[in-house]
Amino acid sequence: MLRLRDYQRASLDALAAAWGRGGGDAAAPGHLVVLPTGAGKALVIAALAREAVTKNLLARVAIVTHSRELVAQNFSELTRYWPEAPAGIFSAGLGRREAGAQVLVCGIQSVADRLDVVGPRDLVIVDEAHLIPRAAHTRYGRFLAGLQALTPGMRVAGFTATPYRLDSGRLDAGEGRLFAGIAYEADTGDLIRRGFLAPLVSKATLTQLDVSGVGRRGGDYIPGELEAAVNRDWITRAAVAELTEYGSGRRAWLAFCAGLAHAEAVRDAVRAEGYSCETVSGETPRRERDRIVAAFRAGKIRCLTSVGVLGTGFNAPEVDLVALLRPTRSTGLYVQQVGRALRCAPGKEDALILDYAGLVRMHGPVDAVTAQSAAQVLGGAGGLRAKPCPGCGALIALNASTCEACWTEPEDEADPAALHDAAAEDELPILSAEIVPAVEPAGPAPEADAPWHPVTDLSLEAAPDGLDLVLGWRDGAAAADWRVRLRPERSGYEREKAVLWWRGLGGGRDAPMDAAGFLDQADSLARPAAIRIRPGRLSDQIECRAQDGRIFFDQSRLAGRAA
Repeated sequence: MLRLRDYQRASLDALAAAWGRGGGDAAAPGHLVVLPTGAGKALVIAALAREAVTKNLLARVAIVTHSRELVAQNFSELTRYWPEAPAGIFSAGLGRREAGAQVLVCGIQSVADRLDVVGPRDLVIVDEAHLIPRAAHTRYGRFLAGLQALTPGMRVAGFTATPYRLDSGRLDAGEGRLFAGIAYEADTGDLIRRGFLAPLVSKATLTQLDVSGVGRRGGDYIPGELEAAVNRDWITRAAVAELTEYGSGRRAWLAFCAGLAHAEAVRDAVRAEGYSCETVSGETPRRERDRIVAAFRAGKIRCLTSVGVLGTGFNAPEVDLVALLRPTRSTGLYVQQVGRALRCAPGKEDALILDYAGLVRMHGPVDAVTAQSAAQVLGGAGGLRAKPCPGCGALIALNASTCEACWTEPEDEADPAALHDAAAEDELPILSAEIVPAVEPAGPAPEADAPWHPVTDLSLEAAPDGLDLVLGWRDGAAAADWRVRLRPERSGYEREKAVLWWRGLGGGRDAPMDAAGFLDQADSLARPAAIRIRPGRLSDQIECRAQDGRIFFDQSRLAGRAA
């Protein structure tokens, strides 16, 4: 049964209105519908095809895309939403050539030069339209022009999450454009607020990839130079240590890498940390790729490292962590990669984006990206789109008055970058500040039978590389304590953990910037009423109950454990 959400219905109504206005450019017969990844694009495409056939029982529809996987996926979704659809597949990769089908789901490589077989079509729906090259003489251009000659009144609809090409400008602008304009565009932030998409959160990473010496070609980094710059063993091991730390409580990770050797190095490092991981690339044989992806979706593989694939059309709602390890100046590629985490799934509260490549800093929050900002970044004129927060070290939007992560109100600075070492704190909230949801750190809940220890003492002690926070209690006649190492002078994860404990213990919103400040203001901290600890192989799950009954958590690789 086709049941459309209000924005899905609105997109089809807007498309019909755009066609109804007429007067379009014959060289650009199409109109675009922009829906974020996870917004139900396949359902809207199915509804559009069905409504075209319902209005005209003789109407012939073609749904065209660029890969056999998407052809199979679109056909499956079409027949799931519309079981009685008079549909067929034309794809050499799938071994099916059912050209006579009234609704034909096809691959562009298979049909671009087979117009005589495909025959006249009243409606052409292009899925993943951002993959259409700029030049009109390419496969898509020839295909659409040829079908237009067979059916002069043919309508064209393009669906995408990014209305600009991965390597160039807008789809509805410039020479060779195939689309006259955007008929409808859904707002990512609005769909998250309404619960249709999964919330995204971001964390600072101590590891940052340096591409300062990498050359550019066609606006983006030269692939060989890029991989040589980022595929270094010590960088990979450091990045993966953070990835597995943050991901220990998450179930499905994607890591986008700069090349095949880099993807394999990341895979091996993840395995060395004790997690299952496989690599998928354009060179992976089809059957092997299908096997790996199926195992990942079934939860048998924790992490996939990818190069050149999985960034578009990959449907795995369970993905709740994306590691951005491929620097790129392509805003479209950035949005597509982050979009893999937007789908909702049972038990999925949010998805974590780890930005090792500085993409959020370069391109901005994923829900605030525009075609104009994408063009600025690609042309090298975009500049930084963030400033560092003096409270927690996160990067926030340049016009933000408050840091959503720690609620610090940054003071105006002539040079805000001078406040911190920017190389170690490249974090801008992945969503606009007003959309970032308040969520507790993810992780398994403590075991129900883990005992509560009434806390009798709380102290901060100077340590060689920071501070030790000590919580003590009595276990019968014996004294016991639990310690955690806090490093408030560091950036990213370490700073965030120190701020979390400072605020959780009632120290106030603005945590001191150094260990000396923590020690000077230690008297302002409130001792928890009780602590409960669940030991783990890589991390402890800590549950602290405050004097007022509040509970807060920390899931970290800890410097000490209960004595």
